[in-house]
This record gives sequence, structure tokens and C-alpha cells, in this order.
Amino acid sequence: MKTPIYLDYNATTPVHSEVLEAMLPYFSNKFANAASKSHTFGLSADKVVENARKQIATSINAVAQEIVFTSGSTEAINLAIKGVAEKYKSKGNHIITVKTEHKAVLDTCKYLEENNYRVIYLNVDENGLINLDDLKKELNDETILVCVMLANNETGVIQPMKEIAEIVHKNNSILMSDATQAIGKTNVDVQELGIDLMCLSAHKFYGPKGSGALYIRRKNPRVSLSPQIHGGGHENSLRSGTLNIPAIVGLGKAIELSAVITEWQQSKTKKLRDYLESTLLKEVEEIKIIGASTERLPNTSNIQFPIKSNTLIKKMMDVAVSTGSACTSAKPEPSHVLLSMGLSKEEADKCIRFSLGIKTTKEELDYTIEKIKKIITENSVLS
Repeated sequence: MKTPIYLDYNATTPVHSEVLEAMLPYFSNKFANAASKSHTFGLSADKVVENARKQIATSINAVAQEIVFTSGSTEAINLAIKGVAEKYKSKGNHIITVKTEHKAVLDTCKYLEENNYRVIYLNVDENGLINLDDLKKELNDETILVCVMLANNETGVIQPMKEIAEIVHKNNSILMSDATQAIGKTNVDVQELGIDLMCLSAHKFYGPKGSGALYIRRKNPRVSLSPQIHGGGHENSLRSGTLNIPAIVGLGKAIELSAVITEWQQSKTKKLRDYLESTLLKEVEEIKIIGASTERLPNTSNIQFPIKSNTLIKKMMDVAVSTGSACTSAKPEPSHVLLSMGLSKEEADKCIRFSLGIKTTKEELDYTIEKIKKIITENSVLS
């Protein structure tokens, strides 16, 4: 077994060898601009873009015309939220989201609040789930958009999206979901889940960084957006700019592979995740698995330890993990997700996120477990 060990797959994943192989020709020999449709080079480039669009649509049970390429989930989220806010402002200015959303959603909503939109931030319970009755109470005639993350990036907790969609659609509102962490780890079907707008990012499921997409429902209901980037009318005038062909090819190939990867995650990776948790629960006192009693992503484990997470991380530099903290400045702050779930700042400061991937082995976890046990024992003796 080699070190360092990587257990931070929710942050990013390595590019799969098949994805890289698919991308390489489009950096050199097949370099044309997909918008240059007056010659065969450009037409060929446009063809591979449309193929990637179909690959994404097939994966999530959509149609190709519902897919818009972006630079990643952050851009897709901005396009979705701001696009709805501007397009539907004649109907209302009310938006509902959740306190545990990614900062890309929260910061975009804060921006809209500064521009005369009203935003409600729903609370979550100790498992990170929203209360459906709270959602019903907050909906009104002016609610144009509800934003609920499918699977949380820090805890892996999965929201009851079908039920949420039913409630939102009864109010004739639009449902947007950040599925960045869900793709490649759980099955995502936009028709079954009832999602109207959904973002995804290739680098979370073994594709390249800087490549993502936004799903925009065209039927029942048909969703319209105001573009946020102007200049050329690319992507059906919703996202102007020369398309990054290699990255788009990589995204398409990665999502094509995601069906196999999802099955792997739900079987082998989940067994490893469960092994990590059960072993630590047996061999380390005073630990707690965050969100353990509800449905979670099969690869994600957020664990509270008896000592500060920074102490653990500094002493196991050969194991890559995450505190799950959101750092919006030079000063790290406790995770807004964990605080929203009812943990104190002291408790949140003791939590570490372990996110496993297709290359994770039992030997790596055994090494990590022994390392954690040793550090906690030493810390206990010193204190």
C-alpha cells in the first residue's frame, strides 16, 4: 500500500483513464470550434458536443434539448437561480431554499436578497432533513423557486426529493436541485424525482474540472430562464461563449461511465464506508456518525471525534480528508451544515468528512483507522 492516501473524493475525483482517452484528440487534431458550422471541421466538433448532450440526457432520463453546458455546478446554479428570478419576477419575488445548501446556492440567494427578492432558509433536523410541513407553510402565490440539494456534500444526507417535488408543483412553483454530489453515487432520474432544474459537475464523477451542465425542464412545466452570460447566442442563447470541446467530451464520457460507477459505489464502496464507521465505533470512544439514521450517499461519512478535527488532520498529513468547514475568508469557520443540524461550534470543530472512491481499499482504511486511534490515545495521555 502506498501513501499518501486519498479519502476526499467529494472534493474532486481523478479523471478516469477512459475519459482522458476520449478527451485527448480534441486538444490537438480535432481542435475546431463547434460554432463554426460552415465547414466540416466545425460540423464535426458540433457533432461530438451533441453526442455528449445526449449522453447526459440519457443518464438522467431527460432529452438532449434540456441540457445546457456550463463551466461547472457553480455557474449552473447561478444561471438557474438568477435566471428564474429575472424571468419570473412578474409572478413574484419569493424563493425558498435550505440552510444546509452549498455556498453557491446560499451566496446567490444572498445576492438576490440584496436586490429586493425575499428568500426563506428552511431549517433541518438533526439528520439534516427538511420538514415537509415547514416547506408547505412557507409556499405562497409569489413563490417562484424552491432550491433543495439532492445529496449534501458534507454529510451525504439525501433529501426526499419526490415528496418535495409534489409539494412544490402543487403550488405551481419551480424546483431546482443541486445534484453535484449525487451523480455517480446514486441513481438520478429527473422524471422520477420531479426536478425542474438540476446542476452537475464532471469532476465529481471522474471527469475533468471546469465542465458541467444544467438540466432545464421543457415540459410539465416548461421552464424558461434569463441568460446570465451574453455574447453570441451559444447554448440556445442561455450561455454564450466558445464551448470547451475536450471538457464536454470528457463530461459526456464520464457520465456514460457513471452507471457502472454508481453500482460500484452502492455495493463495494458502501461496504468500505460501513466498515470504516463500524470499526471506529468499536475501537474509538466518544465518536458519532453524523446523519447515520437516514439515507446517505454510499461513499460519505462525517464523523465527530473526541478531539478537534484540526489536531487529527495535522497529525495524519498522509491521509487526505476534509473538515467540511466552509472557509469564506482567511479565518476558517465551523461548518454551516453541521451547525444547522444542531451541533455546537465545539462539536462541529471535531468533525471530519471521509469520502471514498473507486480506488479506495480496505488496507487504506485500516491504515487510517490505526492512525486515528494512535493520535487520539496520544492526545488523551498528553491532556
